[in-house]
Amino acid sequence: MSKIRISYHCMDHITNTSFDADQFKIAQRQNWDSVAEGWKQWWEPKQQKGAQTLSNRLIELAKFKSGQRVLEIASGIGEPALSVAKIVGSSGYVLATDISALMLEIAKERAASLGLQDIIEFKESDAENLDLPNSYFDAVLCRWGLMFLPNIDVAINKIYASLAHPGRFASAVTIACAESLSVMSNTTQPIFSVLVFRHDKYT
Repeated sequence: MSKIRISYHCMDHITNTSFDADQFKIAQRQNWDSVAEGWKQWWEPKQQKGAQTLSNRLIELAKFKSGQRVLEIASGIGEPALSVAKIVGSSGYVLATDISALMLEIAKERAASLGLQDIIEFKESDAENLDLPNSYFDAVLCRWGLMFLPNIDVAINKIYASLAHPGRFASAVTIACAESLSVMSNTTQPIFSVLVFRHDKYT
């Protein structure tokens, strides 16, 4: 399987020779764990409507069908994994991953409240260290997560290898990141759909 090459300059610390990726991920995990409960209380009344518009667009790009197997990177408190689970149904499978165990605990509660607990599996891991089967997932989603990855080429190549063919990867990033993100591959298969996030459109 071919590998892809990433050109990505959104995170200034990548060019800093003293930057420690492992320490950065530890801090990310601690930060998200510390805000998980407050995030839940703030998110649903304040941000869910606008974010769902974005999730729906990602779902449209990925072209989900009943029975498909789907991976979500940086799921947080469960979206768009929960929306996807409703589409793939009981014959499908969704693996929702995140670096924060406490964010995933909230996601599990939300899945159970919607009767989706048998469709979604939740796994704590950062995207660069995921142990994924090759050529397994029909689609991969990542909503507002790529810009937090210090070694994005490692994560993207893992995602690419995990996709069945044909497969799709749909991701949303902030506009500043999208302007400096390019994904190149020696395959003509249409795999990557990148949706630019604009605050004025989705909030």
